[in-house]
Amino acid sequence: MYHAIVEHKIRRAFADINAGRFEGIAAQFASEHRHAMVGQHALGGERGCLAATQRWYDRLQRLLPGLRFDIDRVLVRGWPWRTWVAVSWRDSFALPDGSRGSNRGVHEFELAWGRVRVLTVHCDTARLARYLAQLEAAGIAEAAASPITA
Repeated sequence: MYHAIVEHKIRRAFADINAGRFEGIAAQFASEHRHAMVGQHALGGERGCLAATQRWYDRLQRLLPGLRFDIDRVLVRGWPWRTWVAVSWRDSFALPDGSRGSNRGVHEFELAWGRVRVLTVHCDTARLARYLAQLEAAGIAEAAASPITA
């Protein structure tokens, strides 16, 4: 039963992002956490405080408007004090020329008592870097910004 509740909560968070409701995502993290995205690009790097994590989600929303995740699989293991979750997904988002970009990846979570302690986002970073270069060429300077870290 516990694993089903965790899966529902995770799917609801992705549904919030799909609906453009990014404002409550960072609140699901523990005050001390590790939020990381693999790769050397504007969305890469590692954050450890709620303010930086919120800034990252704000940037994500600006750089990948209309971001939508299609969940392929959610795996949940562990107990309430240490729960591991893996989410396999496909995404799509709007590009400045009106076309849609896409990627595939995995979110790897560690939860403690319902709070995200660790989130690592794995995706095709070369593909994402190409999209960010396309955004920069379209005049979106933030696509080439340094990663948000704190």
